Amino acid sequence: MPVAVKEDLAIAGLPTTKGTAAVDTTAPADSGIVRRLRDAGAVIVGRTRMPELGLWPYTESTWAGATRNPWSPDHSPGGSSGGSAAAVAAGLVGAAIGTDGAGSIRIPAACTGLFGLKPQRDRVPLDPDRDVWNGLVAAGPITRHVADAALLLDVLAPGTDHTTAVTDTRSLRIAVSLRPWGPGIPVDPEVRDAVLDTAGLLVDLGHDVTRVDPEQHDLTGPVGFAVRYLTSAATTEHELDRPDRLDARTRAVAALGRSLPAPVVRAALAQTAKLTEHANRIFGDHDLLLTPALTRPPLRIGEWDRRPTIAALLAADRMTTFLHLWNVTGNPAAAVPAGHTRTGLPLAVQLVGPTGDERTVLTAAGQLERARPWTDRRPPAYT
Repeated sequence: MPVAVKEDLAIAGLPTTKGTAAVDTTAPADSGIVRRLRDAGAVIVGRTRMPELGLWPYTESTWAGATRNPWSPDHSPGGSSGGSAAAVAAGLVGAAIGTDGAGSIRIPAACTGLFGLKPQRDRVPLDPDRDVWNGLVAAGPITRHVADAALLLDVLAPGTDHTTAVTDTRSLRIAVSLRPWGPGIPVDPEVRDAVLDTAGLLVDLGHDVTRVDPEQHDLTGPVGFAVRYLTSAATTEHELDRPDRLDARTRAVAALGRSLPAPVVRAALAQTAKLTEHANRIFGDHDLLLTPALTRPPLRIGEWDRRPTIAALLAADRMTTFLHLWNVTGNPAAAVPAGHTRTGLPLAVQLVGPTGDERTVLTAAGQLERARPWTDRRPPAYT
């Protein structure tokens, strides 16, 4: 099976570039993920692009240029695992592996009409790295079919049978929320309609679907996430061989991270347990949470080029507001295709499961795929 891997995963003999020209040192050995794939018979056919240090919901840099969306070359496939999603959507590979520290599997899957699964934190070991981005990052599959993602998860995290969950027909209690994780963030009408349409389909499939808009620490949570994100950018920059080769915007984000006082960083990390408990209360009465994946359709190539760094960060936060809470808490979450815009761009919803429960996410996604298959519609130039 041909598989592509994101360029932040070590492959022996190659530099682990992380979207930059700033790494010269070659990796002495395959990462654990690559080793497990090879041992299972996968053929690693290539590495896939990401934005520098994985910081953006698009995949562009002055070094590598723009990675384009197979559905529309004028649009981005998202980021930071944009190259992985573009490769699968274009049919270059059957599956690809991405990493997700703030939605970076779910964003590109949503932008390219694919299924993208962020597993539970630590489900897929990231060795030789540890605690990437202070625990925000998880690695997982981007595929056309839900069953393919489950199979890959069985390979990457042996010990749990994920594949049988895809064919499970049980009824679930599903909460639906359209409330962003932060005040005053608009949701595009086509995105909202896609979520409500999916909710209606789930009702038709026999699930108990309830509208719930939980309060999710609307100010302290997003601020704490921003602190962790910026600090992680600074830490990653420090580990590079040649940080002077980074784009100016990347250096600016890292500089913001370096400017944060240590007590502020410690306070952000200290709120993780409380925030996780608070966010997971919804699963006391529900098996899954359904939300938008993104608040808007895919970005155009270069759409934010002229925005100052902080303005671009705020725009990215608004676009991905439904995603990054689950990186802080570690819950499994997936982007599931949910139709297209009037202009033919993919739309998606997000399914979030309780702590450690990828199987229920896969069950609901598998039922949605069988009820309304999405793989029969492919990018026009790649059919």
